[in-house]
Amino acid sequence: MIDIGDHAPEFTLPKAGGEAHNDIEPFELSTALGGGPIVLAFFPAAFTSGCTAEMCTFRDSMDRFEDLDAAVYGISVDLPPAQNVWIREETLNFPMLSDWNHDVIHDYGVVLPEMYGQFEAARRSIFVLDETGQVTYRWVAGEGTIDFGAVVDEVATAVEETANG
Repeated sequence: MIDIGDHAPEFTLPKAGGEAHNDIEPFELSTALGGGPIVLAFFPAAFTSGCTAEMCTFRDSMDRFEDLDAAVYGISVDLPPAQNVWIREETLNFPMLSDWNHDVIHDYGVVLPEMYGQFEAARRSIFVLDETGQVTYRWVAGEGTIDFGAVVDEVATAVEETANG
């Protein structure tokens, strides 16, 4: 798994913007770098209760990230059209990246190997990158109940330190 101080692995993924079912365009991490901190929030699957709670907590806190010129991206193995539906249903105000071929979850070392005992998905984890792509913060979910409000607060603090640091 990549760690604080590592350079984030480069990737290109489909980006779901949520405006329509076919609101999909390529996203290159290298192109996004340089405009402020980047938050990569990996989650197992759209439409599940825990993932919806996590992404809605980010949604409700987006002003904190925007004030720091930070970009937030959710990443899952869901296909982009499904992500677009979910974005619209939950009024999410940031895009989703589709790692449908599972390369990025392997590159970042955040594979949840047996979601529902059936298939590989992203392990709930968050990385903050500085403008050069260096990882300045990493959080990986452990066992038990997660206080998403506290996690997003911690991520926002890490983004602020990255932006000012």
